[in-house]
Amino acid sequence: MPKPYPKEFREDVVRVARSREPGVTLEQIAADFGVHPASLTKWIRRAEAEERGEPAPGGGLGPARSESAELAEARKRIRLLEQENEVLRRAAAAYLSQANLPAK
Repeated sequence: MPKPYPKEFREDVVRVARSREPGVTLEQIAADFGVHPASLTKWIRRAEAEERGEPAPGGGLGPARSESAELAEARKRIRLLEQENEVLRRAAAAYLSQANLPAK
């Protein structure tokens, strides 16, 4: 049996897959990270089940019901903040690249 990927790696790949731009497929992201597309799909399903507080597909237990609503809300907030951070980072990069252009 192959050695499982570290949890942090799986979480990073899932985060990238969820925040992908239109036109980018899961297969492309899986290839970029060197994982099988089916594995990535399974990781995404497990992450979504954990956020809803349901048992993970294929076994395992999710968080307790009392914690699940709070945890799901916190994850939504984190995802929103990460998206806002990405927008600001790209805007800053665009602004700085314009500042380095020679004046016309």
